[in-house]
Amino acid sequence: MHGDTNIETHLKGEPMRIFRNRAIGAVLMAVALVATACSSGDDSQDGTTIVIGSANFGESELVAEIYAQALEAKGFTVERKFSVGSREIYAAALEAGELHLVPEYIGSALTYLGGEASSDVVATTEALRTAWAPAGISVLEPAPAQDKNGFVVTKETADSLGAVNVSDLAAANGSLVLGGPPECPDRPFCLIGLEDTYGLTFASFRPLDAGGSLTVTALKEGEIDVGLLFTTDGVIAAEGFVLLADDMGLQPAESIVPAIATSIVDEYGSDLEDVLNAVSAALTTEGLTEMNRLVGYVGDDPVQVATNWLQEVGLVG
Repeated sequence: MHGDTNIETHLKGEPMRIFRNRAIGAVLMAVALVATACSSGDDSQDGTTIVIGSANFGESELVAEIYAQALEAKGFTVERKFSVGSREIYAAALEAGELHLVPEYIGSALTYLGGEASSDVVATTEALRTAWAPAGISVLEPAPAQDKNGFVVTKETADSLGAVNVSDLAAANGSLVLGGPPECPDRPFCLIGLEDTYGLTFASFRPLDAGGSLTVTALKEGEIDVGLLFTTDGVIAAEGFVLLADDMGLQPAESIVPAIATSIVDEYGSDLEDVLNAVSAALTTEGLTEMNRLVGYVGDDPVQVATNWLQEVGLVG
């Protein structure tokens, strides 16, 4: 999702996500024509076909599919144009009217637009709304689900330290090895923030990758004690890692929100907003992590995973 300045702010870049989800886009696009033609909604919504896009990584495509199915269930006609590319590409398409709706991450989107994100979800969301409104883009309600940088340890390390929060790593008295992207020592969200915000020290730092397979392997093999992954990465549950709570608010808020053309909001009003806001209200970090695990590691069909989730939370019959 982040092929732009966000790589420098918190390193959630497309290449790091594609390794586990490369096949999702092909599966979703294969069903797009059928799904668009066969709405399950009982009440038809006359008006503009809503073109739904996504970034070119699996989680964005999955959330976009959830939006699509939820809208179809309420009688809206949608067209899927997933895996558009990086934020620079899909944001431009959204502003140009080529797309009408995309899933967004509030901190990264605000940074892209030149704003300054904080760990405060409400403040960051409001700042994003203000920043994007002049371009004709509305930002609806944020989900509890956040996908941002997180520091992870093995269960053994967590148990030995009694660690549930990042601040609990202080109990190790500087004996732990930190692993992460090579630029971590120079980034405020990474080593600098761990030192300045949390007062932590480490025995050493090992340069690896940004939330990728090198970090996972190093954690599993005991080459590092603490690694930087992404908070909704299915590998956390798959490998039994422990995601430490960012109890001092080092990371900017990254709640997922529907970013939608204001013209579409004006056309459909609360009928549309209520559907998307209901999706946001039900979408938790835990739920999204589990869906990522099912798609990225178990190999389940992402379209069916989206359907199952919508049924489980009571948004479709």
